[in-house]
Amino acid sequence: MPRSPLALAALATVAIPGLDAFDVRRPRDSGGEVDTAVVIDATRQRWVVRAPIGPAAGAALEAEVGLLELLVEQVDADRLPFAVPRIAGFAHLPEGGRAVVHAELPGRPLRLETLQPGPGLAASLGRALAALHELPTSVVENAGLPAYDAEAYRQRRMAEVDEAARTGKVPVRLLRRWEAALENVAVWRFQPTVVHGDLTVENVLVAEGDVSAILGWGETKVADPADDLAWLMVAAPHDAAESVMEAYQLRRTELLDPHLSERAYLAGELALARWLLYGVRSNDAEIVADAVQMLEDLDASTAPEDLLEDDGLDLVPASAPAQEDGGDVARFSFRDTF
Repeated sequence: MPRSPLALAALATVAIPGLDAFDVRRPRDSGGEVDTAVVIDATRQRWVVRAPIGPAAGAALEAEVGLLELLVEQVDADRLPFAVPRIAGFAHLPEGGRAVVHAELPGRPLRLETLQPGPGLAASLGRALAALHELPTSVVENAGLPAYDAEAYRQRRMAEVDEAARTGKVPVRLLRRWEAALENVAVWRFQPTVVHGDLTVENVLVAEGDVSAILGWGETKVADPADDLAWLMVAAPHDAAESVMEAYQLRRTELLDPHLSERAYLAGELALARWLLYGVRSNDAEIVADAVQMLEDLDASTAPEDLLEDDGLDLVPASAPAQEDGGDVARFSFRDTF
């Protein structure tokens, strides 16, 4: 049973001695494997308290805490142009594990549908992602989080497509496109980087026209940087996504990855397959039906001539489906469900 907001507020007062809780609220995106609340103290300071549900969630939260400690060092050294949560205290839970508390970070969730091209927010987003991908991979490895080389990650994606194919619910043409892309080894010669792994509009905060903070670091790994660009390629207005990529390319040093955009589009398409697999594994007919509809829409929007070319696979849809409030992809995260 989820903990009540009052119970979470009590945990916050234990974690932060002297905290005088005045009000407590559930965040808009609460749910999942971690109970979350925003506690407002007597001085109007807002605190986020997170308590895991079960041992697996507790272990994942502890790993995230370890990573955040290392990321804070990168922020303080001016290697990241945005804030990350700074853990302010812990409260031990009766069933084991710990709740964590940090100050709420400034900003509002990014609204992709309003993202404009040019040197403003789109460029800020591109620079933020580039700075993240420029971090030493040791930041993730020292936190005990997963690290993949390019070939291992390609094999991982191939296994994902194979599992989706076995459901019998993915259009044949999409499967052929995906298999062709994954079998083209040249497309997968990339340098692994630190990857956030769960970039969504709720996890990217914006203030005064810039990216102010990034949240939700529980899926971070060393993997394909294209994964962090997929949600933008799929859901952002095309001209704004181009501005993001331009700023990203300018900020990256020694970036020699001619197939980055191709893999980003592929990652966006494979997110639909993961949504399908999530519905199948959880036996949720509504999610399965939703995923099947989106896969069929994607298949319909893909021109027949989008076939494997000599230099790679053209994965840009001929006419992307209409999107509102961030698009259909905003219904779920790009997180790795394996």
